[in-house]
Amino acid sequence: MSSQDQPHLRNWINGEFVEPVSSSSTESSSGAQTQYLPVTSPFDGKVIGHVPLSTAADVEKAVAAAKAAFPAWSARTIKDRAGILIRFHSLLTKHAEELADMVVLEHGKNKAEALASVLKGQETVEYALSLPQVAQSKMLEVSRGITCYDTRVPIGVVASVVPFNFPIMVPMWTLPIAIAMGNTMVLKPSEKVPFTMSKVVGLLKEAGVPNGVVNLVYGTADPVNALIDHPDVKAVTFVGTSHIAEMVAQRCHKLNKRVLALGGAKNHMISAPDCNIEMTSTDVVNSFSGCSGQRCMAATVLLTIGKQQDLIDRIVAKAEALSPGSSPGEVGPVIDQASVDKITRYINEAEASGAKILVDGRPWAKRNKEGFWVGPTVILHTNKNDAALHDEIFGPVLSILAVENAEEAIAIENANPYGNAACIYTSSGATADHFIKRFSAGMCGVNIGVAVPREPFSFGGWNKSRFGNHCDITGDGGVEFFSTRRKVTTKWVPQENASWMS
Repeated sequence: MSSQDQPHLRNWINGEFVEPVSSSSTESSSGAQTQYLPVTSPFDGKVIGHVPLSTAADVEKAVAAAKAAFPAWSARTIKDRAGILIRFHSLLTKHAEELADMVVLEHGKNKAEALASVLKGQETVEYALSLPQVAQSKMLEVSRGITCYDTRVPIGVVASVVPFNFPIMVPMWTLPIAIAMGNTMVLKPSEKVPFTMSKVVGLLKEAGVPNGVVNLVYGTADPVNALIDHPDVKAVTFVGTSHIAEMVAQRCHKLNKRVLALGGAKNHMISAPDCNIEMTSTDVVNSFSGCSGQRCMAATVLLTIGKQQDLIDRIVAKAEALSPGSSPGEVGPVIDQASVDKITRYINEAEASGAKILVDGRPWAKRNKEGFWVGPTVILHTNKNDAALHDEIFGPVLSILAVENAEEAIAIENANPYGNAACIYTSSGATADHFIKRFSAGMCGVNIGVAVPREPFSFGGWNKSRFGNHCDITGDGGVEFFSTRRKVTTKWVPQENASWMS
């Protein structure tokens, strides 16, 4: 791509792409012209476009458009809004391959993972289509002549701040439910993967979503802070690191603003001695290396009850067989050089502390001189204090530690500050039940290392994996978050001269 071919993205406000505020005139009010960040492809590190660093002024325009669109949009029936989403669902299906190719280009997933992320986003759209049946009111005669009922009322303008690791799936966690419930939205995609949602907003308009209902503002921290602080933004969702998620939640709470902020994870897998070695080894490798480990549901710690050398040998063999690339079954790059540096630092530190590197992914960076590569890495630990056992690395790294018994395994899982996901591998229902009841995690798996709930069940962890209002982000948790209940109690005065019509 030549420099002339590289697109400079624009914000999507009130149904059209618009230049950032300071680009629409010679200079902004602060005297500085709009700055742009280069967007690189993780496969080769080459620049594929530029994304604007929007300011509070751009957020002001987007929020104003969303606020203006809210009265008419919220006044429509939920069946009418869902009808538009049916057309949107059809367009997503029609353009699934194109959207997946965009995800491959800007994120680095292999094609199968990218397409799966599009389809997983579609599941939440499908759930939103069912809301006319799911989000119905309740009514009850609570006393003679007195009836109570409730209705779900949209909140208003909502903001959604999404991460780089799933350019389309995570935005679809919030957007379909939010607008189906009658809200309008301002979305802030990650500046690292801006292209996919730029395509999606066009599909929303083609489906019939009115101007201003969904708006897109690019940038880094400035638009996020402006969205949180804006008095017309009534609710905020955020997905990212726990450190930032906690700050977002605290900032929103100080403004008495509804917030759901999902943070990081350190997910544990526990293998009981009776686990199926072939199934478990395949699932463990898929869990820690899939999407290059760049997902909050990646399970990156395996606690074996006893040595379980046969299981470890199969994990090593399957991890060593993986190769770099973008085809199904291959492992893609990580997002940028900072991620490469972080991941390799944890591997180096574990090795220096006496851990054994059973599979070493560090040479991938040397073999692939262009792009950002770290191969699947398997570390066998003896020191329980190794940082790789406790910190979220966000890369294809598996830490293995042998424990003596179930109680020790549960104690280690419970002691980690996160509470996103945990898994037990076993052939025994009683063993599975024992662990599931004791895990300190919101999403648990039995012989499933990536225990992502499927609609209508909702997504969300516990502890330092989730902050803010205690709702989950999809399913009925999303419905609850993106609406508020109006409760009505009625009593009618008996009519005089009653007839058969009374």
